[in-house]
Amino acid sequence: MRERQQLEDNINGIRELESRLDDNVGLIELGEEEGDDEVVREAEASLRGMKDDIDRRQIEMLLSGEADSNDTYLEIHSGAGGTESQDWASMLMRMYSRWAEKRKMKVEVLEIHDGEEAGIKSVTLLIKGHNAYGWLKTESGVHRLVRISPFDSQARRHTSFSSVWSYPVIDDSIDIDIPESEVRIDTYRASGAGGQHVNTTDSAVRITHIPTNIVVQCQNQRSQHKNRATAWEMLRSRLYEEELKRREAEANEQEASKTEIGWGHQIRSYVLQPYQLVKDLRTGTESTSPSDVLDGDLDAFMESSLAHRVHGSDAEVEDID
Repeated sequence: MRERQQLEDNINGIRELESRLDDNVGLIELGEEEGDDEVVREAEASLRGMKDDIDRRQIEMLLSGEADSNDTYLEIHSGAGGTESQDWASMLMRMYSRWAEKRKMKVEVLEIHDGEEAGIKSVTLLIKGHNAYGWLKTESGVHRLVRISPFDSQARRHTSFSSVWSYPVIDDSIDIDIPESEVRIDTYRASGAGGQHVNTTDSAVRITHIPTNIVVQCQNQRSQHKNRATAWEMLRSRLYEEELKRREAEANEQEASKTEIGWGHQIRSYVLQPYQLVKDLRTGTESTSPSDVLDGDLDAFMESSLAHRVHGSDAEVEDID
């Protein structure tokens, strides 16, 4: 029913655009025949106003993958460099949280490990909203920050790295069978805030899938049972994402090589000093306002990355003149 509703909305949206186009073209022809310049100007202004709607629908066409409409898990891990990278990881967590909030999506912290002095070592977020995975899937990779360190008494410039990984939440219609003989389940005490109960009981759960060495963990609930259930859902999603990647690789080896994710695969640089620039290294998309980007203004980067992923390195979302 959800898929049917989405298809109906898309079809109705296209029909509405066609109707508006026909109406305005008809008004222009009528205005020219009767010499009414005012009618012609109004119709032309209406046509120009359709551009934003058409651009939006062009982007939505790129979000047609099998799991694009699903919610998503987003993992952020700090790189080498101690406090610097841990602070950068916390900045990325805030950036994606602000982006999601601007899109009226819900953000839940499933698991977090705080840094020793500042920032975070790692975090797993659950982002709920329409096309959450579709938008965030191209954010997976290594993000690089260059700035004057607030933790350096000599105010030297530092470079920090953190990795981001997005994978989809799968719904009940997708059956993934994981034999318990293939997993190892560990319980441990949660870290960070949470009250006396959380910190004094082994409520946190870690599940390791032995054949693939995939590890998931959850500590956000007081109940070990609830954390265990959430961790199982995360493991099913990770295995499903691996299957999606395998299918994509089989369908197009060249595209798979472009989207391979690894610690050495840097996708974006955020430079705060000595100049102000955010640049996506895959698409060339740039912003000279890092503060806006770090405040969640990511749409331009995501849109160009989606077009690059679907159409190739030379593709851009066309402008409608």
